[in-house]
Amino acid sequence: MKNQRGVQSRWLRFVVGGAISAIALVGIILMQQAQLNRPSLWVSDPKQAEEQEALRLELLQKSPTFGFDNLLADWVFLNFLQYYGDTPVREQTGYSISPQYFDLITRLDPRFVDVYLFLSGTLSYQLGKPELAIQYMDRGIAALSPKIHPSAYQVWRFKGLDQLLLLGDIPGSIHSHEMAAEWAKGTPDDYLVPIFQEVADFLRKDPNSVPVRLKSWASIYAQATQVKDKQTQARAKQEIGKLGYQLEIKDGQMYLVPKPVTFDKPQAGGKK
Repeated sequence: MKNQRGVQSRWLRFVVGGAISAIALVGIILMQQAQLNRPSLWVSDPKQAEEQEALRLELLQKSPTFGFDNLLADWVFLNFLQYYGDTPVREQTGYSISPQYFDLITRLDPRFVDVYLFLSGTLSYQLGKPELAIQYMDRGIAALSPKIHPSAYQVWRFKGLDQLLLLGDIPGSIHSHEMAAEWAKGTPDDYLVPIFQEVADFLRKDPNSVPVRLKSWASIYAQATQVKDKQTQARAKQEIGKLGYQLEIKDGQMYLVPKPVTFDKPQAGGKK
């Protein structure tokens, strides 16, 4: 009898747990449908829509996930992409709630490698918050390894670039690039190992290395191109220009070309 009751108890817990999970899943789907059905507010009153979205993200931060952390992280990321890609509205409101998206996503699923490309570009180069971006990247670094995801090294790389170009943390950038090299070993991107190690070696010899900074800003430009981030692309080209070079694209290839030297023409009638 006791054994039968035990079986019934376990079965009841399973059924109840399944019911709760199903309700949670339905809730997520309904929330997504509600979000997709609210485009008019973004058009008519972008600032109010931004405030409502911030409140919704705050509520999600406090809501139970019932074990659907990864699914919810995917859904929040899809919502971020919709938010991020609405350029006309972002020109009016900016990207002020982007940190809320990434805080939530990296809490729910810090192993979500693909999100860190957007995180670095948005928080570090658009909002000027590299310290916050690195705080969220560290969640990924703590949860990831090359065995868990072959592209996990990217998080170290993004962190190293932010440390070098935005924070001036040369020792930190050296460590991050060496860790990126270590994590890239044995992965399909193994060819990047000597590149990352070279960056670390150059910085150790010359913390102000112009070639390293040029190539690093070129990497930022390439990353921004992947996510169609024109603002960061423009920033990268500007920084490359400050270093005396210009970025050119020919046949799909990126080149760093020294700026042409210009001389002021003597004014007519001037002294010889």
